[in-house]
Amino acid sequence: MEALRVLELYSGIGGMHYALKESGIPAQVVAAIDINTTANQVYRHNFPDTPLWNKTIEGISLDDFNKLSFDMILMSPPCQPFTRMGRQGDVQDPRTKSFLYILDLLPRLSRLPPFILLENVKGFETSSARDLMVQTLKDCGYTFEEIMVSPTSVGIPNSRLRYYLLAKISPENVGIQTSSEVLGAFSRHGESDSSEQPSVMAPTNPGTCQPEEEIQRGHILYKLETTTDAQRKENQNNDLSVRQIQDYLEPQSEINMELYLLPPKTLLRYALLMDIVQPTCRRSTCFTKGYGRYVEGTGSVLQCSEETEVSLTELLNEPIPRLLKLKLRYFTPREVANLMGFPQSFSFPAQVPTKQQYKVLGNSLNVVVVAKLLRQILYL
Repeated sequence: MEALRVLELYSGIGGMHYALKESGIPAQVVAAIDINTTANQVYRHNFPDTPLWNKTIEGISLDDFNKLSFDMILMSPPCQPFTRMGRQGDVQDPRTKSFLYILDLLPRLSRLPPFILLENVKGFETSSARDLMVQTLKDCGYTFEEIMVSPTSVGIPNSRLRYYLLAKISPENVGIQTSSEVLGAFSRHGESDSSEQPSVMAPTNPGTCQPEEEIQRGHILYKLETTTDAQRKENQNNDLSVRQIQDYLEPQSEINMELYLLPPKTLLRYALLMDIVQPTCRRSTCFTKGYGRYVEGTGSVLQCSEETEVSLTELLNEPIPRLLKLKLRYFTPREVANLMGFPQSFSFPAQVPTKQQYKVLGNSLNVVVVAKLLRQILYL
């Protein structure tokens, strides 16, 4: 197979590029485009030979795009206009401007790229931006599938439910695989959620705290959670097709744990809101760009002292001494990268501080999931 010429839009730290390499598809990234300075530092550090354009997408002319003569577009547009926790400004949000420019430009290219893969957050599937893209693809002669996939479907103990659109132009007007065939390439894990719009694989609860009936099982109260939440976690930890978290951790001898331990002030304020996991768990919540700075809803924290158990009564009476015994710490950036499927060859430049590492990782994607989707879109 002749190497595909790939255009990587919103390239970030190179998640799509790594997925392309992981997929084994012969390909060359002819240009990566992003305006995030820190993300570009990381990208250039790991892919020094790839042309990296530090430009706004809408500032690039049609002629410049035509000169690239690309066969595939990989993109993960800004998710803030569509996230369920945001204002959901959709096409009215200024951050959607570049994506709308792409949709306007696509039909006017001198040669339509045969393949397109888009990733975004849950919520994009019900947006006007998605509707505009679907109509544009139809007008251009693409066939496409939309699915929701989480890393648990490939055995990774991390919840990161994301929307994916796979599009292909076929001269014989033969559609790409049906959603059931595409999804069949993934193992089925977790519980289904009939509220999802596209075909759903391994939908996950992002770990929101719901003030319903509290439960106590004689161990530490991980969160103020419902019985359903607790049962879901137990089911996830009993799913042997998902690997344990300890498979993704750095050797303890290589970590300065003091840098990652949660301080007493944070423990006191957020003890009942944290999602706490142990190395033997087969689950963790989605890591966001706020990880390391905020606790609630930004990702799980790791309990290093597994033999320690704390009852709810103890926790409420002596919160700090009891919590300190658990040795709760943040996952390191390397460990977050591992759970997001980045290879060991991936690294950060020395000048990028830890908080920025968490931030750009939180804006990235799961490499293993995208690699598998890329293989599905090509080898039909």
